[in-house]
Amino acid sequence: MKTQTTYEFPLNERIRIFMRLEQLFNQLNHFMKGLSVFDKRAAIDVLLDILTIFSRSDLKSELIKELDRHTKVLNQLIDSQSVDTIKLHEILAELNQASRSLYSSNGKIGIRVMESDLFQSISQRNSIPGGSCSFDLPAFHYWLEQDQAEQQKDLERWTQPFNNIRTAIDLILGFIRQSNTPSQEIAAAGFYQLALDKNHPVQLLRVSIDLDLNCFAEISGGKHRFSVRFMKPSSDENRPSQVSEDIPFSLTRCMF
Repeated sequence: MKTQTTYEFPLNERIRIFMRLEQLFNQLNHFMKGLSVFDKRAAIDVLLDILTIFSRSDLKSELIKELDRHTKVLNQLIDSQSVDTIKLHEILAELNQASRSLYSSNGKIGIRVMESDLFQSISQRNSIPGGSCSFDLPAFHYWLEQDQAEQQKDLERWTQPFNNIRTAIDLILGFIRQSNTPSQEIAAAGFYQLALDKNHPVQLLRVSIDLDLNCFAEISGGKHRFSVRFMKPSSDENRPSQVSEDIPFSLTRCMF
């Protein structure tokens, strides 16, 4: 049974984009399993969000750089006696495979999907509330009425170009989250602040609190320092406010 809630806060733009894509890929996976028209609509909406992110960033290059950096760091640990060398070699093999897969993919990721008439028409109407009604997009309505097996085949074809990207993001964020052990801290009167060591840059903060504390963590920060405020949820009459009592919590500064 879940007893804690974890709040994460990325401290650089690269990890911020990776985490947004991680959430979108998880949503896409969920909606692709659904059988209703609304599941398929939601899957297309999420795929359009993914395509928008890819249209603005050279993510393949960023991921390759990050995979290479992780590989370099892990290679330095091979001769360490405290390291499980078998597990380390397995991880290095995963990183190398992910990097080779990205290197071998030609052109901009998802470009063919972005250039299709169907996705361009949906994208143009997507900024209008309710703009993808059947009378706005009859071609989309036609697709939504097709056999579920055909729809699933199309969705798998449209999402296939992103499989290597998703694998790389899962690997990188998994390593980052496990790169340090949590420490037990106290937020005096609901507030905690800490300066960061510039020689050991932190990529991600993880704050975990017990579910029964009835508050949420509001994190802000940059490469030099960060702060955590524990807030009472809003009610119909009041906005969220900082708690007055001391709050125990678990803090992980992920540096890898």
